[in-house]
Amino acid sequence: MQPQENFRDSIGTVTNEGKRQWIFPKKPSGKYYKYRTWVSYFLLAFLFLAPFVKINGNQFLLFNVLERRFNIFGFPFWPQDFHLFVISMIIGVVFITLFTVVFGRIFCGWICPQTIFMEMVFRKIEYWIDGDRGAQIRLKKQAWNTEKIRKRLFKWFIFFIISFLIANIFLAYLIGSDELILYIEDGPFRHTNTLISLLIFTSVFYFVFAWFREQVCIIACPYGRLQGVLLDNKSVIVAYDFKRGEAENGRKRFKKNEDRKALGIGDCIDCKQCVHVCPTGIDIRNGTQLECVNCTACIDACDAMMDNVNLPKGLIRYASEDNIEKKAPFKFTARMKGYTAVLIILMGILTGMLFLRNDVEATVLRLPGQLYQHKGEHVISNVFTYKIVNKTTKEIDDVSFKLLSHEGKIYLVTHKNFNIPKQGLSNGTLFIEIDKAFLNGDKTNLKIGVFSHNKLIETTKTTFLGPRSYR
Repeated sequence: MQPQENFRDSIGTVTNEGKRQWIFPKKPSGKYYKYRTWVSYFLLAFLFLAPFVKINGNQFLLFNVLERRFNIFGFPFWPQDFHLFVISMIIGVVFITLFTVVFGRIFCGWICPQTIFMEMVFRKIEYWIDGDRGAQIRLKKQAWNTEKIRKRLFKWFIFFIISFLIANIFLAYLIGSDELILYIEDGPFRHTNTLISLLIFTSVFYFVFAWFREQVCIIACPYGRLQGVLLDNKSVIVAYDFKRGEAENGRKRFKKNEDRKALGIGDCIDCKQCVHVCPTGIDIRNGTQLECVNCTACIDACDAMMDNVNLPKGLIRYASEDNIEKKAPFKFTARMKGYTAVLIILMGILTGMLFLRNDVEATVLRLPGQLYQHKGEHVISNVFTYKIVNKTTKEIDDVSFKLLSHEGKIYLVTHKNFNIPKQGLSNGTLFIEIDKAFLNGDKTNLKIGVFSHNKLIETTKTTFLGPRSYR
């Protein structure tokens, strides 16, 4: 381990003059890269297909912020279900926190959309057009001749098309896939506001993946800052085995037929392949760093070099600091158990709430500013407003109200039963009339049933006002 800590005073993507240091990572290859590729393609397929998959007529994932409608795994969440949505988000945060405490920033390297798009889509296109690390460095230094202009324009054009496609997919998550398809069929110029928003998002994605790149992980992403709080010596991370790599007399370049153990030289041959392949430009041999996204590219590069020089693999590997320094095996610590307990409790609460959640939600409230009225000698009348939300994908027809707790009558202003549209709501006004003999005083709690074809589909409660003298 290098004793100097001055590398922590700056980041590898900024020069001493404060200018951008462009990163040209070598094209990775190896076991972990292959696994990451499979995971990335699966997640990309999920990302692109999820808005177009429907369960019981509900879009699999929908985050319609403007209309406050959300679908998570086919379950619709309305504004009335916002508490469920909040609990779901908290569960996601606790899960990522637990995962970070146990496995470090593995989410960033394997699951984060920024990393997947950058490394598995845009970077692969760059390797195809510009070539590997050496070719990219030469192309950058090359004069703006025909070859460079052709490659740059071709690459930028493809980047823009992919950014536009990504923006459309994200739009499907925000407004719904059916709405997006309708906009496409109508033509972009009939929905200019949406088109402008789409082009803005396209520009943002293009800026991120064509220029800003790894700066998102290093500078902008708050999750990277959390890493320093959540990690400890027992967290399993991508780590350099400095005990083995440095030994007593440090690292040294490889020489054939040299007895490194007798000379007290570590197994690190200082080839810098781990540095060249890193997408954030760090040297993993300096220890745990904020910029490391645990992408495992350095593991594959180091294992390949160890194979070439007939040294054991695993100089860089998944391990905790305690495992490297003390040979301590992984243990499920009290902190990990605490996060796990919180996660299980939250998931239990969410599951219970989902089972108790109704597909129809009714609210009946007394009309503000209105008191009771006398209907004849014995009947008291109150006026109410009602709102019924239909969360299902089917219309609910022939809807009516009935008093469940008291003898009395309910009259709709429309004087007839009504329908509730699918994934919509109905509201209106109704009157409730109750004989004063059944009232408990000036305020009586009522239970009202909502019926469809005389079948009870929901119940709600409200307060009925009466004269104070009839207590």
